[in-house]
Amino acid sequence: MCRQELLDKARESKTKAYVPYSEFPVGAALLTRSGKMYTGCNIENAAYPVTCCAERVAIFKAIADGEYTFNEMAVVADTERPVPPCGSCRQVMSEFFDSETTIYLTNLHHETKRVTMEELLPFSFQSDDMGNRG
Repeated sequence: MCRQELLDKARESKTKAYVPYSEFPVGAALLTRSGKMYTGCNIENAAYPVTCCAERVAIFKAIADGEYTFNEMAVVADTERPVPPCGSCRQVMSEFFDSETTIYLTNLHHETKRVTMEELLPFSFQSDDMGNRG
C-alpha cells in the first residue's frame, strides 16, 4: 500500500464524520502490519467528553478486530497546517504504536507532514512506568 492510498482513505473517512456541534470533520486511516486497513472519523456527542476522535476510532476498530501491530497512520482535516492529533489521541497512539511508527498529518491543501510516534509524543507515559503492580 502506498502513502497516497492511505491519505485517500483518510480523506474518504472524513466525509463520514458525525460533527453537528463543532462542524470539524476529521478522518484517519490505519495500516496494520498484516496489511489490513482500518478507517475512522470523529464522532461527537452533546456530552462533549464522550466524543471520540478519528484516530482513536480507527485504532479501536483494529484492536476490536484483533490487530495490535501497526505500520502507519494518516490523519486529515480542513486545517491551515497539517492537522495535529489531540493529546488523548497521542497517548492512545503511544500505547499501540512503536516509537518509529510513521504518521502522516495532512490537510485538504495536500500539505503533509511525516512524523514518527516518538516525534509526535516524546517521553510518553508507558506501561513500564507503572512499575511492579504485583
